[in-house]
Amino acid sequence: MPYQRLGMHYNASPLIFERARILRKNATTAELLLWEHLKDKRFLGLKFRFQHPALKYILDFYCHSIRLCIEIDGEVHNDAAEELYDRDRSDNLRDMGITVLRFTNNEVIHDIDFVLNHIKAVAFDLKGWKMKQ
Repeated sequence: MPYQRLGMHYNASPLIFERARILRKNATTAELLLWEHLKDKRFLGLKFRFQHPALKYILDFYCHSIRLCIEIDGEVHNDAAEELYDRDRSDNLRDMGITVLRFTNNEVIHDIDFVLNHIKAVAFDLKGWKMKQ
């Protein structure tokens, strides 16, 4: 079945929904900082979801209207096995038609403007909007 027909959760299981709920309650500092900029359609009027269940994954942030996933990576993501998992996961999400952006905790905490500008450029591209010079 094409992923587009599965809805915004891509048939995520109840277990994935429960894990997402737990992750929302135990968010990192970086996740909470970025969420302050993305929630309530504050960012370009786009609806982002936090710890969003999708298929067998939980996406840190997801905007369904432009199929954009934003992942915030902590130190654990520097491990070789975790890097391989992240690469496969991102490839699987791209195969589902989802654009994946990855940032480190450090980037979000220490250079939020860089992160937001990068997200903005990608969102404009996905929406087909032109950015003002």
